[in-house]
Amino acid sequence: MANAKKASDPARSEPPVDWPVFGITALTVLAVCALIFVAPDRAGTFINGLYDQLTRNFGFLYQWYVIALLIFLGYIAFSRHGAIRLGGRDCKPDYSTLSWIGMIFCAGVGATLIYWAVIEWAYYIDAPPLDAAPRSTAAIEWAATYGMFHWGPVGWAIFCLPTIAIAYAFYMRGEPHLRLSSGCLPFLPGGVNSTRGRIIDFIYMVNLIGGSATSLGLTAPMIAALFAKLSGVPHNFALEVAVLVVSVMIFAASSWLGLERGFKRLADANTWIALTLLGYVLAVGPTLFILHMGTNSLGLMVQDFVRMVTWTDPVKQSGFVESWTVFYWAWWVAYGPFVALFATRISRGRTLRELILGLLVFGTLGASVFYIVLGNYALNLELTSVMSVTTLMREHSGAFALGEVLGTLPFASLAMVGFLVVAAILLATTYDSASYTLASVASRNIRAGEDPARWNRLFWAIAIGIPPAALLFVEGGVKVVQSATVVVSLPLLAIGVLLAASVLRMIREDEANGRI
Repeated sequence: MANAKKASDPARSEPPVDWPVFGITALTVLAVCALIFVAPDRAGTFINGLYDQLTRNFGFLYQWYVIALLIFLGYIAFSRHGAIRLGGRDCKPDYSTLSWIGMIFCAGVGATLIYWAVIEWAYYIDAPPLDAAPRSTAAIEWAATYGMFHWGPVGWAIFCLPTIAIAYAFYMRGEPHLRLSSGCLPFLPGGVNSTRGRIIDFIYMVNLIGGSATSLGLTAPMIAALFAKLSGVPHNFALEVAVLVVSVMIFAASSWLGLERGFKRLADANTWIALTLLGYVLAVGPTLFILHMGTNSLGLMVQDFVRMVTWTDPVKQSGFVESWTVFYWAWWVAYGPFVALFATRISRGRTLRELILGLLVFGTLGASVFYIVLGNYALNLELTSVMSVTTLMREHSGAFALGEVLGTLPFASLAMVGFLVVAAILLATTYDSASYTLASVASRNIRAGEDPARWNRLFWAIAIGIPPAALLFVEGGVKVVQSATVVVSLPLLAIGVLLAASVLRMIREDEANGRI
């Protein structure tokens, strides 16, 4: 904690800005958003067409990438390398385990988790995976399971790779730059400020902003729908933009306050608020159904995990894999470096084994609880004919259906307020950490325990809100937002290979030189 306090001391000079990285990224984002605002229909058609081409021709690359990644992380975690402690053998963790898990979880999932947890099954029940018949018993069971799979070990493994690469370079090699390129040092003879390093960091920043646009583009309509249901105001584009503006103001304020006074307090509070909300839904809902279906889904995922990871649907070619699984892997890939930079900042004193297993185990468990409780509550409404969630989604939207689902709870207004609080805090903590990592990449010489300049963090907190506003302006905005994520994430697969090779090379060099 001493380091964190020192970094927040106003008398201490702030890290200088890396103007080439800052300027090129900011201008690129503004130029793309301007084109979308000027020609929204053409932009939407182009992005969706590019998405279809990429997933059809290169979707299998994401699947092979995650398979190799799981094998690689298993090797690092359970070999002697897993005992390497970031910062040295005697280094103590900066944060308690509970706070550390809470901050990583809040950074990694965002408010998008609670959106998909409630309604993702509804997309699968009539168009199920693995050739199940629509609305059959198998379709229902897979519908309750596949969302947990998409938010399970694979996604958190994607976060792990850049985290261990960057953290090793930062804490064990003394690399003074908190950037994605820091994890590729063995392949950057000129360092992170070389042309190669700047290209890697530019790709990362564009991916993060694209991934953030996806989450904000999905979350803003959800929050707007809930607010409209509570207040009676009409749910329209203006309300969604207003939600975006308020959200940006919240996480800009959190970013200005810093890790200790802003993000950490929000993350700690949200952990308890979310658990209270989940406990309430479990208690007043169909408790036995939720627990039975949740247990069944966990069993299905464990039993058929290899099949789900490798399923490409080569015969029927229904489009399920491209529309959902590949999209999710691309989304996680786009988000991976951002979570990695933030996880690096708060993981000094942890071993590589703790880092890998902490993300995979606690991240998966945390996301699964939301799906088990909220998703199965909504699924039960459909199966018992209390409410046709799928019809509401077809006739209105997923965000509207989510509000109607919460409206069936006892003391519905109170439940919706609690849901809004959780969503708002998850939104704030995710984009607080996003603006933090963008500012870190656009800074020079950040030392362990040190934060980027406040104005730098504030700028990126505001900049993150522009792309989702532009994409919501496009007809079919949610689909375009999802498509944009895949389009920008493909180059990161090649960088992922560099990161894995870099980790092994750095560890072996340090072992040979007696540094570890």
